[in-house]
Amino acid sequence: MLRVLSLLLVSMGLCLLMAFQSEKPAAKTPNIVLFFIDDLGYGDLSVNGALGYKTPNLDKMATEGTRFTNFMAAQAVCSASRAALLTGCYPNRLGISGAFGPNAGVGLNPKEETIAELVKAQGYATGIFGKWHLGSDQEFLPLQQGFDEYYGVPYSHDMWPLHPWQERAKYPPLHWIEGNKPVKEIKSLEDASELTPVITEKAISFIKRNKNKPFFLYVPHPLPHVPLAASAKFRGKSQRGIFGDVMMELDWSVGEIMKELKAQGLDNNTLVIFTSDNGPWLNYGDHAGSAGGFREGKGTSFEGGQREPCIMRWPGVIPAGRVSNKLLSTLDVLPTIAKLTGAKLPKEKIDGYDFTALLKGDESQTPRESFLYYYRKNNLEAVRKGDWKLVFAHPGRTYEGSLPGKNGQPGPAPEDHQFPKALYNLARDPSERYDVLEQNPEIVAELEKIADAARDDMGDDLQQKTGKNVREIGRTVKK
Repeated sequence: MLRVLSLLLVSMGLCLLMAFQSEKPAAKTPNIVLFFIDDLGYGDLSVNGALGYKTPNLDKMATEGTRFTNFMAAQAVCSASRAALLTGCYPNRLGISGAFGPNAGVGLNPKEETIAELVKAQGYATGIFGKWHLGSDQEFLPLQQGFDEYYGVPYSHDMWPLHPWQERAKYPPLHWIEGNKPVKEIKSLEDASELTPVITEKAISFIKRNKNKPFFLYVPHPLPHVPLAASAKFRGKSQRGIFGDVMMELDWSVGEIMKELKAQGLDNNTLVIFTSDNGPWLNYGDHAGSAGGFREGKGTSFEGGQREPCIMRWPGVIPAGRVSNKLLSTLDVLPTIAKLTGAKLPKEKIDGYDFTALLKGDESQTPRESFLYYYRKNNLEAVRKGDWKLVFAHPGRTYEGSLPGKNGQPGPAPEDHQFPKALYNLARDPSERYDVLEQNPEIVAELEKIADAARDDMGDDLQQKTGKNVREIGRTVKK
């Protein structure tokens, strides 16, 4: 009897041991590195056809990951675009438009939930190094929006007294901000040449200090937004002048941060995303980038203003060397990161879609079927479904018909050009040159229904319509 009992105990022990050994270790949630470049055009990477300089680190990232060629910024301007990325909401849903100036008294409402807040609740360390531009008053700065660390500039570095536009001479001095406090004034272009190397150094330090826990690292580089400035190491190195020098230095920055991930043994468990806030500021001529053949640029709802380069890399998870043409947007980054990290989605309504399955290689998935092109305060200027884009009659900026500036001086870019209603098939006509509205009334009717739903939801100043689901912008609390 004792022998039988002993055999039973041994058998049970072996079974438990085998069961324990067969259990797979819990999958680690990935680190997230998010590069958000300022005023980078679709054609500004050598993998997308840039001439006069190379971006070898980004080209390598593309061969090791996936390029998304139909990736849209939510709006073609700084503050609105950044609000959308971090919240997963169309910026006009949040009451946000344009680019906030210094001491604007408004910002991203602290009640809104950002990517940083969502992943911080999952135990992530969170850091931002670069340009914020979602409110320069202390109650709107990154430490109040879920970030543990911040070192960067509070808004665009052309919002300073040295800008060639005379009215900006009244702007206050521009400072680096550390945490909630200004620490060092940026007084000259020579000072501005430190932007990329200092941000890179801070990002690398953050990785080193948080290598033993999951982290979200947000790197919104202020360049190549004007004024352009490159450090001595890169000045004069390209055949494209100062713009090419700046692009070479930004590529170097990405390479250094990627190198640090490998040095710390984090490379295989890190999702890296590279994209831009809006298209190139074309009236700056030789100090501006390229929209890569798409129409118009920054500050417009044509493809040159909102279609951005996008590369995502995560070895062993995201297929290498792939090109995906599925429609996606910066709006979709938050819900996808939430899914990958196990974070809860925001309590309030968002506009993004989780594209995890597509990210991992399932091209049968179409997470986003339509997209809304809002601009100015709350103008619905166009809607898209699949390859079809319906542009509504609207006043707007145009770069066409005017010579661009040079050497850092802007050329004209009229803001009151009247664009007619038009329909474009982006599969055949990505540069939006051939209006096929009259030939496709059924497509127009389908897109009009999408627009009507959007107007009910978020409003449309062009039709003097107020939306039912628009939230309040953050406003400075008067002391």
